[in-house]
Order: sequence, then structure tokens, then C-alpha cells
Amino acid sequence: MGISPKLLGEGEHVIASTRTHWKALVVPVLILLLTCGVAGFLVAILPSGSAHDILLWIVIAVAALIVIWFCLRPFLVWLTASYTVTNRRLINRSGVITRRGRDIPLQRINDVKYERGMLDRMLGCGTLVISDASEEGSSVLPDVPHVEKLQLVITNLLFSDDGRESPPPGLRAQPD
Repeated sequence: MGISPKLLGEGEHVIASTRTHWKALVVPVLILLLTCGVAGFLVAILPSGSAHDILLWIVIAVAALIVIWFCLRPFLVWLTASYTVTNRRLINRSGVITRRGRDIPLQRINDVKYERGMLDRMLGCGTLVISDASEEGSSVLPDVPHVEKLQLVITNLLFSDDGRESPPPGLRAQPD
């Protein structure tokens, strides 16, 4: 998880690194359980006869497609997404086949805010909104674990002179 040290500039070090909160996997897990249950039920009630094998393979194929698209794909997206804060920039990386990334230099950040709904507060996550001096205007990072702590780390980095900030508990720092 995080970013490879070879992608960091000279004198740059990771302060905090995290991935999207596990909350993003709740719906895919529910879909997986429901799909397996329905597929198992349909296989159990299939009528015996000449069409049994064809119907069995149709049920298995449909269940497999649902699991791949609605369960495996979101899991891989979750697994490959990361948010990293260094002493110089905020790095957002995601994508399975096509990797996408956005780096925001700390000196271009104008505003850091977070949003937390009731479910987010119960699970300890939220959405981090970074406003910066660019054409895009802002970056929205959904389902960030310990969002208040990460917001505090970024805010402290913006106002510190030496770029040294220790990660709060719950966020992982990587060694230099």
C-alpha cells in the first residue's frame, strides 16, 4: 500500500498513507452473499431431465458474471486505491488495469475540509475535499478512514515550515 519510494523526490518522505475505507466493500459483500444464495437455491430446485445440464450452466454463468462485475471488480478497485500524504504533496492513486493518479503540491492547496454522514461517523470514515489552485478546482476523496485526522495532518503541513508531521494513530507512515 502507499507509494513506492522510487517515485518520491529527493528529500520527500511519506507522512501518512491509507486506502479507501472497508465501507466501500459492504454492498459488494452483500451482493456476493445474495448471489450465492439465489444461485444455490436455483441449482437445488432445477428439474431433472435433459435440460438440467443447460439450466445448471446458465445459472452458474449468470452468477459468475454478477460476482465478477459487482463483487470482484469493486474489490480490486478498493485494493488498488491509495491516498498518500508526503511532506510536499497529496497523492491519490487508483485503478486496476488503467492506473489513474493525481498529485497536488501542498503549496497549491487552498482549503481542506471533510464531510461525514451518520454512517460515516459510526464507521470512522468520511469524504475529504481538497480545494486547490488548479483548473479542476477540487479533489474529492471518498471513504477516507480517519478523515478528521488526515485533514489535521494536511492542515498542519500547510502551516508548518519544516514539513515534518508525524502521522496520527490509525494512519500508517512509511519509513524513509
